Amino acid sequence: MQLIMLGAPGTGKGTQGKLLSERYHIPNISTGDILRTAIEKRTDLGNKARTVMEKGELVPDDVMIGLIQQRLTEADCQNGFILDGFPRTVTQAAALDAYLENLKKPINAVIALEVPENEIIARLTSRRVCRNCGKDYNVITNPPPSDNNCEVCQGDIVQRADDTEETVKRRLKVYDEKTMPLQRYFKKQGKLTTFEATGTIAEIQRRIRYFLDNEVK
Repeated sequence: MQLIMLGAPGTGKGTQGKLLSERYHIPNISTGDILRTAIEKRTDLGNKARTVMEKGELVPDDVMIGLIQQRLTEADCQNGFILDGFPRTVTQAAALDAYLENLKKPINAVIALEVPENEIIARLTSRRVCRNCGKDYNVITNPPPSDNNCEVCQGDIVQRADDTEETVKRRLKVYDEKTMPLQRYFKKQGKLTTFEATGTIAEIQRRIRYFLDNEVK
């Protein structure tokens, strides 16, 4: 099974993707992880990505496409995969389709998670993270210790700069502008299915699994 997860920041697509990975025994592939690994290993594409990112610019399509293609040749992708964070543009989607067509492994389904904007803002502005080890907290659902020190490493627990309300609203606007053409692209192919990603993590997961188990071939 080859899947793509779409969703704005705060919709929980990373969490749902990891659960689907465990359920179907296929890797959940995050573009962030791919970039970090390529940069750490100092591959040709990783070096190109680092140069661009150090300038504060977006990694160009050809570099991202190359990194994804390399990742999909690894052994754990032979029975399928879940892509989280790729493609981000129609250009990337078309290149991915062409590559997978050659492998005879087309995308089976595109799972789009939707959450009302006010709930996304509440989720993200409530998020906190350890400055040292990166452990996640949430002041509503998983509050940090009263002394604001991480229970894992005793590091400072902070709110990320991109989790303020003003920044979240700006990120959501950019996401909508970038991904609406992408959603239209996959809808035209008959591969896009939208899920209301509200309720518990388990409830959302059950809805997605029911769809995949009964509707996707």
